[in-house]
Amino acid sequence: MGLITMAMIGRNTRVYLADTTDMVEEARVIHDTSPVATAALGRTLTAASIMGKMLKGDKDKLTLQIKGKGLIRSMVVVAWPSGDVKVTISDPKVDLEETPQGKLDVSGAVGLDGEVIVIRDYGLKDPYIGRSPLVSGEIAEDLAYYYAHSEQQPSIIALGVLADPIKKVAAAGGFFAQTMPDISEEEIAALEADIAVMPGISGIIGLEATPEEKLQKLFPGLPVTIKATYEVKLTCDCSKEKLSKALITVGEKALREMLEEDKQAELHCHFCQKAYHFDEADLKDLIKASQKK
Repeated sequence: MGLITMAMIGRNTRVYLADTTDMVEEARVIHDTSPVATAALGRTLTAASIMGKMLKGDKDKLTLQIKGKGLIRSMVVVAWPSGDVKVTISDPKVDLEETPQGKLDVSGAVGLDGEVIVIRDYGLKDPYIGRSPLVSGEIAEDLAYYYAHSEQQPSIIALGVLADPIKKVAAAGGFFAQTMPDISEEEIAALEADIAVMPGISGIIGLEATPEEKLQKLFPGLPVTIKATYEVKLTCDCSKEKLSKALITVGEKALREMLEEDKQAELHCHFCQKAYHFDEADLKDLIKASQKK
């Protein structure tokens, strides 16, 4: 489980603070990620969970994809208004040397010459799709650029993961802070002063402290008012029925080859790695269904 706290910083800055430590550790185990892949996927997972919590409608859905030229290639996180998410990564085994500063090279693993893709499904005929280029591969900066240029919403975003090569994830989380149109010059100045000396986000997340205390350490120049807290989790909505529909798309010929050669098929969900078995009777039913297409 994780926790998202919604609060006000001063009077005109809304902030969402997320502690996703357990969620990122669960994703690490499911996808067996390397430390740098854990850091990259954990940052993306955290961001998507917050973005999901920012959705307005109960039936809305958001998909965040980070697609770069690095070895990871692509990360996809689907989020719901509850803040719950499911995640997948193209190459979980990426292994890069640390940066000269001794940090995990997330930017190198993600790469540049790519894009941030945000898909919001509001249940209408066509979803809203927003795009912007990757500017650093560090995820937080890329999303801040996306919000500023694709949604005209200046945002302060910090994301972090402490991932040890052997031990489990020690801390993971982040925050989104967005100012309101009528924010005063004094509040802007206070925010800028706090940002200039802000400590690392993963270190703050790892503290034994309340969300209010953590936010006050991040933003000491303005009062913090907690509005709500929400439990969030890593989840998956896969089912044998959904995987059946995916199998049908391969076509009757391919299904008959599976039936004749193997008498069965097995598919794994890319998000949770759960295996679904299709026996001979299942394949015959799928062949019949494919004939009706």
